[in-house]
Amino acid sequence: MEIFVEVARLRSFSAAGRQLGLSRALVSKHIQQLEQHLGARLLHRSTREVSLTDNGQAFLAPCSASVEHARQARAAIGNDSNILQGSLRIQAPSSFGTEWLADALARFALLHPQLQPSLHLDDQLLDPVRYGFDLSIRVGGIPDSHGLHMRSIAPCRGVLCASPAYLAQHGMPQHPAELSAHRCLHFQHLTQGVQWEFQRGEERLSVEIQPAFSANNGKVLHQAALLGVGIAYNTSFLAWRDLCEGRLLPVLADWQLPLNHFTALYPATRYVSPKVRALIDYLLAQYQPEPAWDKALREAGLCAH
Repeated sequence: MEIFVEVARLRSFSAAGRQLGLSRALVSKHIQQLEQHLGARLLHRSTREVSLTDNGQAFLAPCSASVEHARQARAAIGNDSNILQGSLRIQAPSSFGTEWLADALARFALLHPQLQPSLHLDDQLLDPVRYGFDLSIRVGGIPDSHGLHMRSIAPCRGVLCASPAYLAQHGMPQHPAELSAHRCLHFQHLTQGVQWEFQRGEERLSVEIQPAFSANNGKVLHQAALLGVGIAYNTSFLAWRDLCEGRLLPVLADWQLPLNHFTALYPATRYVSPKVRALIDYLLAQYQPEPAWDKALREAGLCAH
């Protein structure tokens, strides 16, 4: 089962063998024996890569949990069970990972020196079970998130902002409908299509914008906004300092953009790894009841909600 989990994670018999200290032939033999024992094909083999069958996908989550249980049982022999140790694989969005999570994770590692955290930054929505992560931090959940637990970590608020130079040249829009006449900087992963959604009290409306600049990374758009390229659909955790110090100005501040949350996703098993539980509790203590970026905006009078 441990060999199967590594092959599924690495998508390669050879890579799994290197990880486990086994030959490719022995890895293949063990997988064949497992498939024969289960009476089901778990993997598609090709010359380029290995992929999971439907049966393999269904088997992976409980199999991963069993392997983790065995590792925890081995670690408990002759060790203080309160000591967190071993690998801890985390995935997170790139902007949040570099701006906030990297610091929190480094501090967490100092508290638990026998842990070996591994942080993978990727803005794609990757299923943590399929890709072998102990914990994924995402904005919202992920499609088809069966087999996963979800825990809200912190709010992820959208903010519209632009540089003083851009607004001095093009004017400050007074209504979302006026955005059609402006250069809009569009974050591809935060909204559906090119529709920006707004709410003010009971009033709701959707505005189709024509992106003058778009990216799948919030820091790219943040930098473009600072340079005066246009009005950015930004996030409060990225924009807060420049908003507080006046390098960016809020746009349409009396309108709310959809509120989302950073969510921790991890395999839904009866046994939650102490490492995962401890990291989630640590992040909750860091970011709740109010994260530092939203607190700064509120105290500066720049947070409309």
